[in-house]
Amino acid sequence: MKYGESLFDILYLLFAIIIGIKVIRSKHKLSKLMGLSILILGFGDSFHLIPRVLNYFINYDFTSYLGVGKLITSITMTIFYIFIYYIYLKNYDIKENRIITYCIWILSIIRIVLSLMPQNNWLTNNSPFIWGIIRNIPFVIMGLLITILYFNKRNNDKDFKYIWLYILLSFIFYLIVVIGASSINILGMFMLPKTICYILIINSFNKKSKR
Repeated sequence: MKYGESLFDILYLLFAIIIGIKVIRSKHKLSKLMGLSILILGFGDSFHLIPRVLNYFINYDFTSYLGVGKLITSITMTIFYIFIYYIYLKNYDIKENRIITYCIWILSIIRIVLSLMPQNNWLTNNSPFIWGIIRNIPFVIMGLLITILYFNKRNNDKDFKYIWLYILLSFIFYLIVVIGASSINILGMFMLPKTICYILIINSFNKKSKR
């Protein structure tokens, strides 16, 4: 399993970095937003995935690196979805609704602040179950809000037609891990389909950048 998972993680990070650079260099009006969002996602995930891969093959205590990596990933995932929101506004040429924008930013800030709380015990890579739930409540609400926004516009853009579904599934897989992986280790494998959902989002941005 370690070889398959490690290969998948490495290929995912390479894919995110390469496509992110490619998209940001394109001439599409959304190139900067889409490219930066991809690079932020890949950059953040690397802090968790690289120590995870190394942990399989090197006899060294990566506990603190894995924990801090999860913290960084929590923050960069949140920033990624802020970008997803602004991509939605610009792609569909929608006049910004300040209430929705305030909600996105408030939920994001709450999520980041909760993630930074020492009670998460990141350095021990053993975050209490209750804090895993608490810090993800605003994140899930934010994700649901963005899912609804993209769902409502699903027929307006063929490149973004299924982004709402990719976002929704990524959160479902993520919640399975958050809620169940601490007691049933095998549920941690749901991070793989979650990552596949991110790959599909990245691919949607890549297709859009070519138009």
